[in-house]
Amino acid sequence: MVERGKLDHIEERLRAIEGGGDYAFADMEELFLVPNMAIPPNFKTSDFDKYKGTTCPKNHLKMYCQKMGAYSKDEKLFMHFFQESLSGAAVTWYTNLETSRVHYWKDLMVAFIRQYQFNSDMAPDRM
Repeated sequence: MVERGKLDHIEERLRAIEGGGDYAFADMEELFLVPNMAIPPNFKTSDFDKYKGTTCPKNHLKMYCQKMGAYSKDEKLFMHFFQESLSGAAVTWYTNLETSRVHYWKDLMVAFIRQYQFNSDMAPDRM
């Protein structure tokens, strides 16, 4: 009996190594926020200032749009390359977005501002 259990365990590990199991990311489409997107040949973006989650999200969006607007007006490209302008906790936020809730660039902007609005609310002003 013990030997059968060990054999089952070894077979299970082999299936995992060979990719024979049903895993959380079995469907590659689930990994993409913007599925079925084709990046044009020779498309390159400039280096973005990385958003770390500690400054005004609206200012970051303005800068991002200004830089991306010079290259493209394609909404899917805006959404796809937004991850390149993030770092740290902001990248984690982006990768955990539910694809069922983000269909358009506007959806992504609203979600981003909603997530980091507290930075603007807490910023000191003259008043």
